[in-house]
Amino acid sequence: MLISILTILLLISAVSIIVLVLLQQGKGADMGAAFGGGSSQSLFGSRGSATFLSRVTGILAIVFFATALGLAYLYTQAGKTASSVTSQLEEPSVGTDIPTAPVKESNDVSDIPVTPSSD
Repeated sequence: MLISILTILLLISAVSIIVLVLLQQGKGADMGAAFGGGSSQSLFGSRGSATFLSRVTGILAIVFFATALGLAYLYTQAGKTASSVTSQLEEPSVGTDIPTAPVKESNDVSDIPVTPSSD
Protein backbone atom coordinates (compact mmCIF):
# COMPACT_ATOMS: atom_id res chain seq x y z
CA MET A 1 0.00 0.00 0.00
CA LEU A 2 2.78 2.41 0.94
CA ILE A 3 4.72 1.54 -2.20
CA SER A 4 1.68 2.33 -4.35
CA ILE A 5 1.17 5.70 -2.66
CA LEU A 6 4.84 6.63 -3.05
CA THR A 7 4.82 5.55 -6.70
CA ILE A 8 1.79 7.74 -7.44
CA LEU A 9 3.42 10.66 -5.59
CA LEU A 10 6.62 10.13 -7.58
CA LEU A 11 4.75 10.18 -10.90
CA ILE A 12 2.75 13.29 -9.97
CA SER A 13 5.87 15.15 -8.87
CA ALA A 14 7.75 14.12 -12.04
CA VAL A 15 4.98 15.35 -14.35
CA SER A 16 4.64 18.56 -12.31
CA ILE A 17 8.37 19.25 -12.56
CA ILE A 18 8.23 18.77 -16.33
CA VAL A 19 5.28 21.16 -16.65
CA LEU A 20 6.87 23.79 -14.40
CA VAL A 21 10.20 23.68 -16.22
CA LEU A 22 8.40 24.16 -19.53
CA LEU A 23 6.46 27.13 -18.09
CA GLN A 24 9.57 28.97 -16.94
CA GLN A 25 11.17 31.61 -19.11
CA GLY A 26 14.73 31.29 -20.27
CA LYS A 27 17.51 33.62 -19.10
CA GLY A 28 17.43 35.56 -22.36
CA ALA A 29 13.70 36.34 -22.10
CA ASP A 30 14.36 39.36 -19.87
CA MET A 31 16.33 41.08 -22.64
CA GLY A 32 13.33 40.81 -24.94
CA ALA A 33 11.17 42.48 -22.32
CA ALA A 34 13.72 45.30 -21.91
CA PHE A 35 13.50 46.15 -25.62
CA GLY A 36 9.73 46.53 -25.73
CA GLY A 37 8.24 43.09 -25.22
CA GLY A 38 5.78 44.06 -22.52
CA SER A 39 3.81 40.80 -22.66
CA SER A 40 6.30 38.99 -20.43
CA GLN A 41 4.97 40.82 -17.33
CA SER A 42 1.50 39.38 -17.47
CA LEU A 43 0.59 37.37 -14.37
CA PHE A 44 3.26 37.49 -11.65
CA GLY A 45 5.06 40.75 -12.42
CA SER A 46 8.53 41.20 -13.86
CA ARG A 47 10.47 38.85 -11.56
CA GLY A 48 7.57 37.34 -9.62
CA SER A 49 7.01 34.42 -11.96
CA ALA A 50 10.64 33.38 -12.01
CA THR A 51 10.99 33.23 -8.25
CA PHE A 52 7.59 31.61 -7.68
CA LEU A 53 8.06 28.95 -10.34
CA SER A 54 11.67 28.37 -9.27
CA ARG A 55 10.64 27.81 -5.66
CA VAL A 56 7.81 25.44 -6.59
CA THR A 57 10.14 23.54 -8.91
CA GLY A 58 12.72 23.25 -6.13
CA ILE A 59 10.13 21.98 -3.66
CA LEU A 60 8.84 19.42 -6.16
CA ALA A 61 12.41 18.32 -6.88
CA ILE A 62 12.92 17.66 -3.15
CA VAL A 63 9.65 15.68 -3.05
CA PHE A 64 10.72 13.73 -6.14
CA PHE A 65 14.13 12.79 -4.71
CA ALA A 66 12.67 11.91 -1.30
CA THR A 67 10.04 9.60 -2.78
CA ALA A 68 12.58 8.01 -5.11
CA LEU A 69 14.92 7.29 -2.19
CA GLY A 70 12.00 6.00 -0.11
CA LEU A 71 10.91 3.66 -2.87
CA ALA A 72 14.45 2.41 -3.34
CA TYR A 73 14.72 1.67 0.38
CA LEU A 74 11.35 -0.11 0.49
CA TYR A 75 12.18 -2.25 -2.55
CA THR A 76 15.55 -3.29 -1.12
CA GLN A 77 13.88 -4.28 2.16
CA ALA A 78 11.26 -6.29 0.27
CA GLY A 79 14.02 -8.03 -1.70
CA LYS A 80 15.71 -9.31 1.46
CA THR A 81 12.72 -11.40 2.48
CA ALA A 82 12.48 -13.26 -0.80
CA SER A 83 14.24 -16.57 -0.99
CA SER A 84 15.44 -18.74 -3.80
CA VAL A 85 13.00 -20.72 -5.91
CA THR A 86 14.97 -23.90 -5.34
CA SER A 87 14.71 -23.57 -1.56
CA GLN A 88 10.91 -23.50 -1.85
CA LEU A 89 10.71 -26.82 -3.73
CA GLU A 90 9.39 -29.78 -1.83
CA GLU A 91 11.75 -32.66 -1.22
CA PRO A 92 10.36 -35.98 -2.53
CA SER A 93 9.68 -38.54 0.14
CA VAL A 94 11.89 -41.62 0.19
CA GLY A 95 9.14 -44.22 -0.22
CA THR A 96 7.49 -42.87 -3.38
CA ASP A 97 7.57 -44.89 -6.57
CA ILE A 98 8.71 -43.02 -9.63
CA PRO A 99 6.75 -44.16 -12.69
CA THR A 100 8.85 -45.45 -15.54
CA ALA A 101 8.10 -45.68 -19.23
CA PRO A 102 7.08 -49.14 -20.47
CA VAL A 103 9.88 -51.09 -22.12
CA LYS A 104 9.08 -52.49 -25.55
CA GLU A 105 10.10 -56.06 -26.29
CA SER A 106 12.91 -56.16 -28.80
CA ASN A 107 12.68 -58.55 -31.77
CA ASP A 108 15.91 -57.38 -33.34
CA VAL A 109 13.85 -55.08 -35.50
CA SER A 110 14.81 -51.51 -35.07
CA ASP A 111 12.68 -48.44 -35.68
CA ILE A 112 15.66 -46.83 -37.35
CA PRO A 113 15.66 -47.31 -41.12
CA VAL A 114 18.53 -49.21 -42.63
CA THR A 115 20.98 -47.19 -44.68
CA PRO A 116 21.75 -48.47 -48.13
CA SER A 117 25.07 -50.18 -48.36
CA SER A 118 27.64 -48.95 -50.81
CA ASP A 119 28.47 -52.01 -52.99
